[in-house]
Amino acid sequence: MKVGDRHYRSIWREDETGKVMIIDQRWLPHEFRIVSLDTLEDFETAIRDMWVRGAPLIGATAAYGIAVKMARDPSDAALDNAWDVLHETRPTAINLRWALDDMRSLLRNTPVERRADEAMRRAAEICDMDVEANRQIGLHGLEILRAIARKKAPGEPVNVLTHCNAGWVATVDWGTATSPIYHAVEDGLGVHVWVDETRPRNQGAQLTSWELNSHGIDHHLVVDNAGGHLMQHGDVDVVIVGTDRTTASGDVCNKIGTYLKALAAHDNDIPFYVALPSSTIDWTVHDGLAEIPIEQRDETEVTRVFGKLDDGSTASVQISPDGTPGANPAFDVTPARLITGLITERGIAEPSREGLLALFPERRD
Repeated sequence: MKVGDRHYRSIWREDETGKVMIIDQRWLPHEFRIVSLDTLEDFETAIRDMWVRGAPLIGATAAYGIAVKMARDPSDAALDNAWDVLHETRPTAINLRWALDDMRSLLRNTPVERRADEAMRRAAEICDMDVEANRQIGLHGLEILRAIARKKAPGEPVNVLTHCNAGWVATVDWGTATSPIYHAVEDGLGVHVWVDETRPRNQGAQLTSWELNSHGIDHHLVVDNAGGHLMQHGDVDVVIVGTDRTTASGDVCNKIGTYLKALAAHDNDIPFYVALPSSTIDWTVHDGLAEIPIEQRDETEVTRVFGKLDDGSTASVQISPDGTPGANPAFDVTPARLITGLITERGIAEPSREGLLALFPERRD
C-alpha cells in the first residue's frame, strides 16, 4: 500500500544493501520511521517490543530473522538457537511458530553451504505468499460487502466496524480485515469504517486510522465501548476483525476486546467475520479457551498512553495513580458459535472443523 506517493511493504529486503528493513510502528501515526534489522537480537527485539505487530507480519519478520542468522552462521546449532530465541518473543501469534517451523524444516534438509541463500529466498517467498493470501482474502470479503450494499439505499455506505489493527502494516501488504475494505473502495463501493481505538496500545487509533486516513477512506475513531451502542442503533452493518490464532474448530484468539464485540454483534443480529490467512490456523488446537496461551504484557501498556503533545512532540504519559498496578491480558478468545464466517484466501469457511476442512481438505487426517 502507499505512504504518500510511494508503495511500501511493512517488511522488505533492499536490493542495493541486502539489509532487511521494517516500518517501526512504535512511532505511528505521528512519525514514519524506517529501520534496518541487522542481527538476530534486532529481530528478537522488534517482535517482542512490537516494532512490528500483527500475526502475519510477525511470522514474516521471524523468517527473515532466521535468514539473517544463517548468513552469519549456517550451522544446526545456530539454526536451533535462532528458532528458540524468536519463538519466545510472542507466545500467542501462531504465524510466528508456523514461519519458524517452515524455515527450520527447509534448512535442515539444505546443505550448510547453501543455507544462507535458501533462507533468504524462502523468507522473501513467505512474504510474497502473505501478500497474495491477503489479496485473495480481500476479494472474498468484497463479495460480503457487495451483498450488504445491494440491500442499502442508493448512496448509503456499508458501515464496517473493526477492532485493533488488521491492516496492511499488520501483514506484509493489504491486511486481513482491511483488505475487503480496500478492494471495496477500489471497486467504487461506498464504505464507512468505525475504528475501535483498541486499548491498550491503541492500535486502532494509531494504526488503522492512519492507514484509512492515508488512503482517503471515510472513517471515524470511536472508543472501544461505543461498539455495542452503534450496533443497537443500526449504525453497523458488519464487523470484520483479524486473528492471531484460530483453532481447528473455528475459535478465534484476537486482541483483547474482540470477544465483547462478538457478543454485541450476536445480540444485535449483525454478521461477525474474521479475516485470516491459513497460516493463522493452528490445526493442533481445538478448544481456544482451554488451549491457547494468553500473553500477559507489561502493565505500563495499561497505565500509560503514547501520543502527541500540543507542541508537536511525542511522549508517553501516565494516566493512573502512582501505586495502582495494571493487569494486561493481551488477547481473548471468541468461540466459534459467535462467528458468522472465516474469510480465508480460499474462500469463506463456516467456523467449525468441517467448515475449515472443506476449504483445506489436505488437513484431514
